[in-house]
Amino acid sequence: MGSVAMDSDYGATRELSSLQKQRALYRPALPPCLQGTAVRVEYGAAAIAADSGDANVISHAFPHTYGQPLAHFLPKTDAAMLTEHPVVRVGVVFSGRQSPGGHNVIWGLYDAINAHNPSSKLIGFLGGTDGLFAQKTLEITDEVISSYKNQGGYDMLGRTRDQIRTTEQVKAAITTCQALKLDALVIIGGVTSNTDAAQLAETFAESKCSTKVVGVPVTLNGDLKNQFVETTVGFDTICKVNSQLISNVCTDALSAEKYYYFVRLMGRKASHVALECALQSHPNMVLLGVDVAASKLTISDITKQICDAVQARAEKDKYHGVVLIPEGLVESIPELYALLQEIHGLHDKGVSIENISSHLSPWASALFDFLPPFIRKQLLLHPESDDSAQLSQIETEKLLAQLVETEINKRLDEGTYKGKKFNAICHFFGYQARGALPSNFDYDYAYILGHVSYHILAAGLSGYMATVTNLKSHVDKWKCGAAPITSMMTVKGWSRGPAASQIGKPAVHMASVDLKGKAYELLRQHSSSFLMNDIYKNPGPLQFEGAGAEAKPISLCMEDQDYMGRIKQLQEYLEKVKSIVKPGCSQDVLKAALSSMAHVTELLTIMSSPSYSGQATI
Repeated sequence: MGSVAMDSDYGATRELSSLQKQRALYRPALPPCLQGTAVRVEYGAAAIAADSGDANVISHAFPHTYGQPLAHFLPKTDAAMLTEHPVVRVGVVFSGRQSPGGHNVIWGLYDAINAHNPSSKLIGFLGGTDGLFAQKTLEITDEVISSYKNQGGYDMLGRTRDQIRTTEQVKAAITTCQALKLDALVIIGGVTSNTDAAQLAETFAESKCSTKVVGVPVTLNGDLKNQFVETTVGFDTICKVNSQLISNVCTDALSAEKYYYFVRLMGRKASHVALECALQSHPNMVLLGVDVAASKLTISDITKQICDAVQARAEKDKYHGVVLIPEGLVESIPELYALLQEIHGLHDKGVSIENISSHLSPWASALFDFLPPFIRKQLLLHPESDDSAQLSQIETEKLLAQLVETEINKRLDEGTYKGKKFNAICHFFGYQARGALPSNFDYDYAYILGHVSYHILAAGLSGYMATVTNLKSHVDKWKCGAAPITSMMTVKGWSRGPAASQIGKPAVHMASVDLKGKAYELLRQHSSSFLMNDIYKNPGPLQFEGAGAEAKPISLCMEDQDYMGRIKQLQEYLEKVKSIVKPGCSQDVLKAALSSMAHVTELLTIMSSPSYSGQATI
């Protein structure tokens, strides 16, 4: 089950720099619906899966928690008021890679709990989910939280294993919640952690455990994205910090005019980080996992694509450039992904790392032998807890740089390339940004999600994720609510090995960059000028005041979202129709209603069908 370090200094008072002390004084704003202690909740219709074809599988797997209603927290309404606030005991755990802003979720949760009843307790689990299983706790107090307000990292509580999945782990979680008499457990994490939160809520409901489970969308990858969640805590900070580093490299490339920089970024194959950083810094090329997968590009295709770009730039006497690569690109290249699946299948069968290469199928063995030794060693690493490869350890940027250099030298020998020698420098921008001081946007977003988490548990809801929408607007216009995690789930088929294939379990799956989205379209419109014209852009260091301090992700601001707000607006329209069109209304009113509704239902039926080509992907 893992162990929790007994000599750790989790929760110890930090020694803060002058800037950290100044940031600790920053007080995140609250939207009107959360100001004061009188919070009102209004329930919408039952939330269903986005893909109607998955609904039966999800409802069967989650009979107690599927089909729960949306919840909206409102400043003024006739809905039921949450006026009584009994003493509660709430647990909170980090379950996922550290992401800037995580501490502010706990701060917001702590403030909301104390504002409604100072006798309530917030209990943090030390060392992530391992601490949850082992009942290693720290009570969150004013003294504990004081030096972690608006600070980066997860070092107030720490994190270890990122799962609550096995029967043993779930039983340990139930035992802990019952032993500590927890009214609720708040799980802070990404797609995998929130899938586990949903399963935990279902198991608790089935076993009559009274502890409510609430999920909070916090992940630097930005891939927990759907109709209810516009972005995740930490994504803005990660992209701003990385964009400055990328821009510095761009300036260096332009200054020396003799190096190509291959920069690998965190963000897995979803590529949201790579897209956002490209929009902020304007590198010459960016490879997106979704692009590669959709086009079924092989490693040879990608190498040729980069070499052709290098050759085109050389013809304009340019021998420098910057190429961005998402860390998950290796899982988007068909033959490499298939190789990884075969390797992971052998891991499952207990084959040792030393013997895996001799157990590979002929085609996989040939590909494996083709790859450089350092990549072979990295591909053999045991997969993560979610069965994905250890992407941070696979140096795809070095692989591509080496393959490009080999091909350019070949073209040089053949006389098809007449430029100067190709020189590559490789970087991995991953861990450098994870512990950064959060941006103002992430300060506010995380703190508000903490407040929303309290109101979810105060309403007696379980299996829900805290949501804040309309994020591209000023905080005064942010909409707070909660959506059942099961409504965010999909069911995907998966395979391991050449012949194995089956339907997977319902889960909150990673959302890749939308190829029909406005952010992607903006990148495509400028890709040619980015490639050839060196229009590098430097957003500068992360700002807390002045120019750039209130900037939000470009990809967030371009999209037309606020799904939760629009659902509520639709409900209001429907209620108004019901109040007008009722027995006793005039014939004209009834005829107009029937005609309008017939047209609307026909249109919506067509748009809801799986074959509707105009259906946009979230």
